[in-house]
Amino acid sequence: MNSPLIQLLVLAGIAIFLILRLKSVLGTREGFEKPPLPNPGAKDTAPRRGFEVIEGGPDHDIIDHVAKDSEDAKALAAMKRVEPDFNVADFMQGARGAYEMILMGFERGNLDDIKPFLAEDVFQAFVDGVAAREDKGYTVEAEFIGVRELSVQNVTFDKDSNRAEITMRFVAEMTSVVRDKGGDIVEGSPTAIKRQRDSWTFARVMGAPDPNWQLVATDA
Repeated sequence: MNSPLIQLLVLAGIAIFLILRLKSVLGTREGFEKPPLPNPGAKDTAPRRGFEVIEGGPDHDIIDHVAKDSEDAKALAAMKRVEPDFNVADFMQGARGAYEMILMGFERGNLDDIKPFLAEDVFQAFVDGVAAREDKGYTVEAEFIGVRELSVQNVTFDKDSNRAEITMRFVAEMTSVVRDKGGDIVEGSPTAIKRQRDSWTFARVMGAPDPNWQLVATDA
């Protein structure tokens, strides 16, 4: 066997050895691998990195939504002291859903479905508004597209009664058209998207068994 052939065989052997060695260290990857499943019974001995809550530090559930050390922040903190499970982010998501449900209930005249979520005077105002439309023979066709902006506008908390009020600012998009008895359009458009801006105040007694908030004031 000549010398060049022997050198070639030796190099091939070294290459195969290196490939096998790399596989044993790196493993074999085929596309997107699934991460290893966590073992609930295993103890986590690795050092934790990233965000950790420091006792006595700022409550980001509050300061992510209102200015730090503001009256709104102080009111939210007082509410949490009375009801530790209260979460501002969860409340805002609930307010978003309530806004769509109540707004569309009024637009379509389905007030019985939303009555439990309205204060008595607000419900009566909605009843009067729907009745005025019906007296004119008007009907409303409306479709809710979505909430584009959502923010906490004002917070108050009465420490004597534990009554909390949170005013939310909504900017939503929807289509709405008002038709008369003959079906002719009186206002709006079935295709044009309009911006709806509202400031709604929700109220509840913190710590009470009933977890539901009520809409107590509307101010567009």
